[in-house]
Amino acid sequence: MRIAVTTPTGNVGRHVVTALIRAGVRPRVLARDPGRLAPDVRGEVDAVRVDQYDADAVAAATRDVDALFWVDPTTGGQDPLADYARATASVVRAVTENRIGRVVFQSSVGAEKRHGAGEIDGLAHTESALDGLGVDVTHLRCGYFFTNLDLQIDALRAGKLQVILPLDQPMAWVAPRDIAEVAVGRLLSPAWSGRCVQAVHGPADLTWHQVAGILTAATGRRIGVERVTDDAMRAQLRRAGMTEGLVEAVIGMSTGLREDFVPEQPRTVGTTTPTTLAAWAHDHLRPLLGEGGPA
Repeated sequence: MRIAVTTPTGNVGRHVVTALIRAGVRPRVLARDPGRLAPDVRGEVDAVRVDQYDADAVAAATRDVDALFWVDPTTGGQDPLADYARATASVVRAVTENRIGRVVFQSSVGAEKRHGAGEIDGLAHTESALDGLGVDVTHLRCGYFFTNLDLQIDALRAGKLQVILPLDQPMAWVAPRDIAEVAVGRLLSPAWSGRCVQAVHGPADLTWHQVAGILTAATGRRIGVERVTDDAMRAQLRRAGMTEGLVEAVIGMSTGLREDFVPEQPRTVGTTTPTTLAAWAHDHLRPLLGEGGPA
């Protein structure tokens, strides 16, 4: 089976690549900068330099491919939803032109709303477009990535996370490596067809209060969490250099899911993955934060 993988150096994609290699597959990887591939991986893949917003390049890079792992690329522009639409046009053309029969798409919890969830609306658009192609497609509705905490390293060092969600609102938290394992299982399994939605919920739904306690115990640093206003968060994101359009798209991911939102897929044994936030934080965050923090 010929399998193509996008974002092969990303939080999920890099694990997809190595899992496929372990399964005996030599994946074709579509990378903006193939030089970022791990040195020990480069000889085990067929790397193609591709900008996923370039539909011609994506179509050329996926010729003769049987299955595709697609991740919409990260956007930093003024109009994130327009960027998602461009990426969607690329994957639609590639799948149609090259008759790719199987797609696994990395989506998100909240995409089922279709509208009103900020940046997640871009993923919903990709889902809908892929649904219209008549190919076998699985949408991975993923929970909140553990690795999103990497964006708050300075706040973690200072011992205070700030969020705009209610602190007692539980949500699914998941390790990117676990998402990759589910994705590879779907890519390789012959047991499904048609349109499927596979939620990836991690081991437990956690509130922000619980997250703060877990991070404190795992890192040895006292970490608290406080809820701030939407406008205060907007100001923080602007100071971080985000465009106004991206600020609103990021804010919308929280505001769109905090009022009476119930995920379409309930937690089941099939959506629950094993890696805990405590284990991930001990192995990943603790070394990054170092010693000497508040205890």
